[in-house]
Amino acid sequence: MPDRRKHRGPHPQDARLFAIEQLPRLREAFRDLVYLLSRGYASTSALKLVGDRYQLHRRQRMALMRSACSDEALAHRLATRIPLEELPHATLLIDGYNVLITVESALSGGWLFRGREGCLRDLSSVHGSYRKVEETLPALELIGTWLERHHLHSIHWLLDAPVSNSGRLRKLMLSCSEAHGWSWTVELAQQVDHRLVHEQDAIVVTTDGPVLNRVSHWTDITAPLLEPLVEAQIIDFTC
Repeated sequence: MPDRRKHRGPHPQDARLFAIEQLPRLREAFRDLVYLLSRGYASTSALKLVGDRYQLHRRQRMALMRSACSDEALAHRLATRIPLEELPHATLLIDGYNVLITVESALSGGWLFRGREGCLRDLSSVHGSYRKVEETLPALELIGTWLERHHLHSIHWLLDAPVSNSGRLRKLMLSCSEAHGWSWTVELAQQVDHRLVHEQDAIVVTTDGPVLNRVSHWTDITAPLLEPLVEAQIIDFTC
């Protein structure tokens, strides 16, 4: 059946799964997951142990996994993060789908989850094909306006070439950039994660946990961009 969604999220069950009465249990599960990850448990087995113990739904498990990391990973992420005030005049290499889909999800009312290092993540994902939604263009304009306001002008986007419709999204992004006078470049790349991890000259922009564990310098734009707009949709498991 073709994907006919007009919006990125939220899932119909999310209001129940992440209701305020669920948070104490989810936060306790989060602490257990961090404990296991910090002691060398593989992420898959650690998540199964915690998820089964607390009888968590699949989307609750996904939210915990995307928000948690080991103490060692957290130390690396904090040490390699470049603060916003040091970004002007730097070149940014943006993990395109990672950033865009998070903003799309937020604009469509989806829940966001604050990770240990402060990044905001959603529960949407791309599985082989990207579908433009009603929030796509507003999300691009919001990102572009924010970048311009913070004097960030050297912007290079990476999109996963194997993902269907990446070429169409590239054309939309370049059209949006041209209409607003932004000097964006948008590249279709075969191995985006590999490019991000081995980048030396630009500041990587992503919230992808496995990538953050390996990059030498990175920053996050989604949290400062979205927090003033969707504060009520943000769940922080670390509280």
